[in-house]
Amino acid sequence: MSADRRAHWEQVFSSRAQDRVSWFEASPETSLRLIRSCGLASDACILDVGAGASRLPDALLREGFTSIAVLDISPSALEQTRERLGPLARSVRFIVADVASWRPDFPIDLWHDRAVLHFLTDGAERAAYAEALRSGVQAGGYAVIAGFAPSGPERCSGLPVVRADQSALAALIGPEFELLDAFEQDHVTPGGVHQRFLFTRFRRGTAQS
Repeated sequence: MSADRRAHWEQVFSSRAQDRVSWFEASPETSLRLIRSCGLASDACILDVGAGASRLPDALLREGFTSIAVLDISPSALEQTRERLGPLARSVRFIVADVASWRPDFPIDLWHDRAVLHFLTDGAERAAYAEALRSGVQAGGYAVIAGFAPSGPERCSGLPVVRADQSALAALIGPEFELLDAFEQDHVTPGGVHQRFLFTRFRRGTAQS
């Protein structure tokens, strides 16, 4: 785990209100729409990578999903989610880890990432992220990845980012995954700034090699 990266995100989540970080969404409607389109069973395992204090687990619980995991490098971010969920937090698996050095130890039906991969600017770390995804997502499973589009910001939260199109993402995660959806969409930050995101949805083939 990168100590510098953990310290950065701990400072962010311990010093800012949940609804004042630039990536905040009161309701993650686009992610939910893409997840719904996968037609998953209610007990399918959904992992939210770099979850921070996202409202996605709250929404997934309301949708009836019963196997939800959230991963973030910041313990403070996950504690905020745990406190917000209250008793419902017992239905969520909380994982404090750096996704660039983590490997799943449970099968994943859907890997969700909104605004995490684009912070990994080192090629080796991006490759490690892709390996974690491939080692966790089951045959027939899905990956929903959203990050800054080629016309999006060059920096976020004081850090440089990697902007990517769908071809670059497909090449990174590998030929086992078929691209099903790709579209750009503006996210408006709490401060009123427009950020161009690319949303993608991939499906893993039913026969893993």
